[in-house]
Amino acid sequence: MGNSVNSSDRRALAALVPINALTHENFEELARKARIEQIKAGRILFKAGENDKHAVYVLAGEVELSDGSETSTVKGGSQGARHPLSPQQPRTQTARAKTDCTIALVDRDLLDVLLTWDQSSSYQVEEVEESDGDWMSRLLHTPSIMQLPAANIQALFMKLEQLPVEAGEVVIRQGGEGDYYYIISEGRCQVTRISPRTKEEMVLAELNSGDAFGEEALISENKRNATITMLTDGVLMRLGKSDFIELMKEPLHSKLSYEAAAERVAGGAVWLDVRLPSEHSNGSLPGSINLPLFFLRKKADEINAERTYIMVCDTGRRSASAAYLLAERGFDVYVLEGGLNAVPSEASAA
Repeated sequence: MGNSVNSSDRRALAALVPINALTHENFEELARKARIEQIKAGRILFKAGENDKHAVYVLAGEVELSDGSETSTVKGGSQGARHPLSPQQPRTQTARAKTDCTIALVDRDLLDVLLTWDQSSSYQVEEVEESDGDWMSRLLHTPSIMQLPAANIQALFMKLEQLPVEAGEVVIRQGGEGDYYYIISEGRCQVTRISPRTKEEMVLAELNSGDAFGEEALISENKRNATITMLTDGVLMRLGKSDFIELMKEPLHSKLSYEAAAERVAGGAVWLDVRLPSEHSNGSLPGSINLPLFFLRKKADEINAERTYIMVCDTGRRSASAAYLLAERGFDVYVLEGGLNAVPSEASAA
């Protein structure tokens, strides 16, 4: 069973890589959602080939890692235990508790978003006016938001308008023009559609805090295809059509598969790893240059603008933000699609 994080656990979490790079406020956000688990000897934590949403750290005890041919042990409190176990997705190793141990489970996506915000701007989560933090956390985990550069996410949250609504109020009416993108901060609403054939109204779904709606008409330039009615009093956050189109557009970079990126590197392009030095030293692509995202803005003028750069991080999120910064300055940049998680294990340096 997972347990809440106490003061002792928080101190242990604060020493882990790359959690130790978070600002105090964002560390607290992460710690509130982290889980501490007591694991019995012999239990499998994860298997090679699996995909999951957690970064797993050993706080106490020993965990055995095996890829089928080689086996290693990570002991809580050691230097190696400061890093997540077998971080690549899908997992390249199977992790088994060698002794009774204590582990920390951290949401990988949330950690990546918070790191990106911390290192690309001075923007802080608490700057966004909100009545309930759950809607914001849930929104951050939607694919359409997670793939945006940090600069776009920042602008999106700062441009959101708060709209109080009452039970029974129609927010969007089927057949109407698309004007806003909505996110539910508080309350519940119902999605209905009138069948053009039978003229009967059908209930399609019920939406809750954190759910978003209204994007289809904005993207397709078509009429609204459903009606949204509030079931309770609540609060919506809305984004105007022009802001939505601008901020949700593909950022100023192109994505490359590992194979395509490797070909460009063979032709003279450079791997530019924007993770922290401690992450880079724990596993990286051969020949990659390490320039952390938070230094990039200051160091951009020192980078050779004649070269082509393939931006690298664990998932592609920090890379996208870095590429956005460099592309604005006229650099020829690409993002390694899927980040290091998409790189064959034999291609990474130890």
